[in-house]
Amino acid sequence: MRIQEALWVGGRFLKEREIPSWKLDARVLLSAVTGLDRTGLVLKGDLSLEAEQQEHYHKLLERRAAGEPAAYLIGHKEFMGLDFKVTPAVLIPRPDTELMVEMALACLKESQERLPVVVDVGTGSGAVAVSLAYLLPELRVHAVDLSEQALAVARENALRHGVEKRVSFYAGNLLDPVDEKLQQNIHLITANLPYIPTTDIPGLMADVRNFEPHLALDGGVDGLELYRRLLPKASKYLAPGGHLLMEIGSGQGQEAINILPLKYWVAEIYRDLAHRERLVVARKL
Repeated sequence: MRIQEALWVGGRFLKEREIPSWKLDARVLLSAVTGLDRTGLVLKGDLSLEAEQQEHYHKLLERRAAGEPAAYLIGHKEFMGLDFKVTPAVLIPRPDTELMVEMALACLKESQERLPVVVDVGTGSGAVAVSLAYLLPELRVHAVDLSEQALAVARENALRHGVEKRVSFYAGNLLDPVDEKLQQNIHLITANLPYIPTTDIPGLMADVRNFEPHLALDGGVDGLELYRRLLPKASKYLAPGGHLLMEIGSGQGQEAINILPLKYWVAEIYRDLAHRERLVVARKL
C-alpha cells in the first residue's frame, strides 16, 4: 500500500466510525508510523509502506476508532509551538489553554519585574509552566500537581525544552507544597484546575470521558470547588498587583468572578478563539 492510499483508507476508516477529526487523525497516525511530517506525506505519497508499518498503522487506527485520543497513541502533542510528551496520566494540552500563556506573558510584561516568580497550579504535563519558562529566560517557575505520575511527565518536558533548572516541581494539593517564604513574593499564579461539574462528566465526549484522567476533570458540584479552595492561599502568596489566572469552562466566568472578594481583587473574563469564556484574569489590589 502506498502512503497516499494509506492516508485515504485510514481517513475513510475513521470517518465511517464517526471520529470527528478523522482527516487530521489519519495523517497524525501515519506520520507517527512513517516518521514523515505533513509535507513529507505529500511529497513521498507514492512510496510504499512496509508490511510492519501497515500493521502498526492499522492497529493505531483501530485504537483511535475505539475512542483512544490520537495524542496518547503517538505520545506527544504540540502546544505553543513546542512538542510535549503526553501519557494517560495527564490531560492532553488544548489550543484553548494557549490563551492562558499569552495572558500570563502580558501580565508579566505589565508588572515589569526583573526576576518574576510564577506558580503553576495543576501543572499536568507542564505545558503552561514549561512554555512560560521557555519563552521568558529570566523566569523562575514553581509547578505543582497532586499526581506524581503527571509530575514525572512534566519533568521530562522541562528537560526536553531545556528549562529544567528554572522549573521546580512539587507534589501536593494546590499551593500547600509551596514554600511559605514566597508569601507576598509571587507575581503570577496560573491555575488550570478541574472545572467540569461532576454531573457533566458522563456527557463529555467519549475520548475525554473514557481516557483522560478524571482527577484532572472533575471540578465538583458547580466546577469551581478547587478554585474556592485555592483563593485563600493565593491571596496570601501573591504580591500586591500580582495576577491570578484561572482557566474556566464556557458560562462559568461570572460565577468565578463572584467567588473573588471584590474589595481585594479586580477581575476580567477573556474568551477563546471560538468566543467561549475561557479565562478569568484577576489582579490583587
